[in-house]
Amino acid sequence: MDHMSRYHQWLEDPSIDEKTKAELRLIAADEKEIKERFYKELEFGTGGLRGIIGAGSNRLNTYTVGKATQGLANYIKKEGTEKKGVAIAYDSRRMSPEFAEIAGLVLAANGIPAFVYPSLRPTPMLSFAVRYLGCTAGIVITASHNPPEYNGYKVYWADGAQVVSPRDKGIIDEVNGVTEYGQIQRMERDKAEANGLYHMIGEEVDNLYDEQVLAQRICPEITEVMGNDLSVVYTPIHGSGNLPVRRVLEKAGYNKVFVVAKQENPDPDFTTVGYPNPEDPNVFTLAKKLSEEKNGDIIVGTDPDCDRVGAMVKNEQGEYVVLTGNMVGALLTDYILCQKARKGALPDNGVVIKTIVSTELIQPICDHFGVEKMEVLTGFKFIGEKIKKFEETGAHTFIFGFEESYGYLAGTYARDKDAVVSTLLLCEMAAYYKRNGMTLFQAMQKLYEKYGYYLDGVKAITLKGLDGVERIQKIMTTLRETAPKAFAGKAVVWARDYKTQIFRNLKTEEVEKSTLPPSDVLYYTLEDGTWLCVRPSGTEPKLKFYIGVKGENLAASREKLSAVEKDIEEKIASI
Repeated sequence: MDHMSRYHQWLEDPSIDEKTKAELRLIAADEKEIKERFYKELEFGTGGLRGIIGAGSNRLNTYTVGKATQGLANYIKKEGTEKKGVAIAYDSRRMSPEFAEIAGLVLAANGIPAFVYPSLRPTPMLSFAVRYLGCTAGIVITASHNPPEYNGYKVYWADGAQVVSPRDKGIIDEVNGVTEYGQIQRMERDKAEANGLYHMIGEEVDNLYDEQVLAQRICPEITEVMGNDLSVVYTPIHGSGNLPVRRVLEKAGYNKVFVVAKQENPDPDFTTVGYPNPEDPNVFTLAKKLSEEKNGDIIVGTDPDCDRVGAMVKNEQGEYVVLTGNMVGALLTDYILCQKARKGALPDNGVVIKTIVSTELIQPICDHFGVEKMEVLTGFKFIGEKIKKFEETGAHTFIFGFEESYGYLAGTYARDKDAVVSTLLLCEMAAYYKRNGMTLFQAMQKLYEKYGYYLDGVKAITLKGLDGVERIQKIMTTLRETAPKAFAGKAVVWARDYKTQIFRNLKTEEVEKSTLPPSDVLYYTLEDGTWLCVRPSGTEPKLKFYIGVKGENLAASREKLSAVEKDIEEKIASI
């Protein structure tokens, strides 16, 4: 069906309300806008839905949310686990409370109890609630760090992690099987509550979550001497982290926590930042100003659904500088392993897990402490999947996991990245180093001196709309069909294609098979050890290039990184 046919189908569908149809009639003369909204169905991918809010089949609205939930309900009923219910959380974005309620009422109409948080909560709290309440699945309404016009819908399973293969494909098939909006069942809320099918999650779950987060401290005693000394500036960036982050830091004994007032309250337009991504240093403009006033030791900021955290600290000149996701991952890995080893609490079968696009600095750190390092595909659900397997087999003990895009997890109470526990551990680590006369910036320099000057970068190319989708596909197809021979003058040794799962050594013609699931990812290793990876973003209209280099010093590493980035620009421009 083409976009115009789908557009007219919505206008004629008796199950579509008049308000939605009125919005669609306003674009009747704008075929480009009609095409953007209707050229396809908003795809329910392996993680769920994410899209621009609005009327249309390629938009996030009550109908696409209802369709996704009906498909999920159909899958759950086939599994025979409907009595366990589904937990639902949402963040501060536009329509988040409405989408959460619709999801709950669709589930209720299908005889599946819905357990819904009464107000916005972080994504990791949804993961915890699924496990604590013994639910069969979970839903969180969020578009994470996307721009304000977006929202999303993520599905979790009983272990508290996002669904993985083959379950994800089974749910996708059920969602795609809902071909008409009239197939969506929905119950009125008062009836759902009366029938015991719609419940509010109580405060006791928040308190139990806090206990689990606080249990992840390595050196809780640090606040006895540093609780009144460490100065922390925090911004929730208008999102769901405000209350839980502040609550946990207070319970941990940090008494000098200053919150950016203009970014404290929920704001679906993210007025002070526009793009609420802690990977973007611009979101810390107000936090830096406050930190200068309060002589802050560390600035932390969490994204709208509070699963990612960014940080800034002072350098040797007293200027606030960004700690990248890879830097924080390396610092936390080293700190956790070091302190556990010091206390004799390092498990013999301990493991640290990172994604394939995260820093290689983790390898020498793990080697130093005799801990195994594992790699998974990009996406924290693959780390959650590993944790589940460890619990089932007892083969390993999970210590810490992270991905370069500012997501970290210590402990197994949740199965997704958690910015609440990450903020707590960042503050503990900052307090530890301050007590020892160092900043986190200086601690990072010490890691470089000890293990090598690893430097990592991400180059993202934004390509919006249908044209952008086609452009991304063309670039990936070209790179896949003709592997580059070199980057920045250094020959490619290994060209790894995670979609075909074929890894080729371009020098020896040796071929290996991937041990990871198929994914639209290309990964190149160069003759000097430099690596780079390209993949379409799963959450934004972007093509992302990840780069890792190692030099004799930081200046040499920066030069290498810059040369590779420039070569990438030239190669992409020629496609």
